[in-house]
Amino acid sequence: MRSKLKTRSVAIIGGGPAGLMAAEVLIQNGVRVDLYDAMPSVGRKFLMAGKGGMNITHSEPIEPFLSRYGARRAQIKPLLDTFGPKALQEWVHNLGIATFVGTSGRIFPTDMKAAPLLRTWLHRLREAGVNFHMRHRWCGWNENGALRFATPQGEHTADADAVVLALGGGSWARLGSDGAWVSLLEQRGIPMVALRPANCGFDIGWSEHFKSRFAGHAVKAVAVTFIDAAGSIHRRQGDLMITVTGIEGGPIYALSALLRDEIAATGAAVIYLDLTPGKDLPRVIGEIAHPRGSRSMASHLQSRANIKGVKAGLLRERVVPSDFANPERLAAAIKSLPLRLIAPRPLVEAISSAGGVAFEALDECLMIRALPGVFCAGEMLDWEAPTGGYLLTACFASGRVAGMGALNHHIDPAR
Repeated sequence: MRSKLKTRSVAIIGGGPAGLMAAEVLIQNGVRVDLYDAMPSVGRKFLMAGKGGMNITHSEPIEPFLSRYGARRAQIKPLLDTFGPKALQEWVHNLGIATFVGTSGRIFPTDMKAAPLLRTWLHRLREAGVNFHMRHRWCGWNENGALRFATPQGEHTADADAVVLALGGGSWARLGSDGAWVSLLEQRGIPMVALRPANCGFDIGWSEHFKSRFAGHAVKAVAVTFIDAAGSIHRRQGDLMITVTGIEGGPIYALSALLRDEIAATGAAVIYLDLTPGKDLPRVIGEIAHPRGSRSMASHLQSRANIKGVKAGLLRERVVPSDFANPERLAAAIKSLPLRLIAPRPLVEAISSAGGVAFEALDECLMIRALPGVFCAGEMLDWEAPTGGYLLTACFASGRVAGMGALNHHIDPAR
């Protein structure tokens, strides 16, 4: 019986957090690592995500943390058991990057930036011996099983004992995550779930007057409620942004999977905005019912209920004029203003994507069962999570698991 050898060389395709983490695991264990990326430099989406403040992970207890992965909680849990939020924070500290916990529980580098972390990490990987190959777009395999790459100098082929695919999802295509890999795996018969927008905005269909006046305006300190088909109530609080086509922002992103799926099932999803989440309904009724004398309704709402600007605009957009004369009806609208969402924004605009390689096609080491020696990691797997550090944490964890899988993969020397 022919003996098998351990992995000696691995090709990693994709230079985001998942691919880089796989590279680190492998290079630290003496494996030759060649990392390929279609872009001129690695970590482009990582850097873009950090422009508003690099949210690495979250400090909440592990049970609510795991709940953020929804239907894929069971598949993500083993990954986080291997490399969870606490391990990730320690890893960041080992890079020499200090962190702090924000008021929301999110964990950030002290300087809030992604670039210093990525720069330090890449220096460590290069010093350890990782070979980086930029402007190499993966084109699948040739008839001999070698990896094919399109480069500015023409086609390049490469062989490796194992491969880690960490090609990202389908959002932010200009940064490299264009989903072009889907057809390459489908050609091999790998089960796929269609890519869909996640952490995205939604179309509403504003009037010309409203969008011309308020597109680009923030709606501060509101609560968003959605009631799903089973009658469960989902509520998120925060700031929203009015867009030309509809609405986006943290609370919407947190509910986007539910809203997207509701629209797919029924054609629309209705959310309810509480424009004054710090006040109960009787108090708002009392404020509005207070005699306004000669003041205009706009002045009255501003002085008595602090409803002004875009919040007042939303009321005018959705409340019939006669209800402004009825304190009970107007207060009810202020506390629960219905907005009908008719479509998610396109995948290319989304922060992240759902869908990808089905977990059922993978073993516990994230190896594709039908393609021995080929592992998958990161956003190209079929999972999704809201913003808040959950996306990055699972990308890092899956990269580590895939890297360990590739490290321990046994190859037949006769191949």
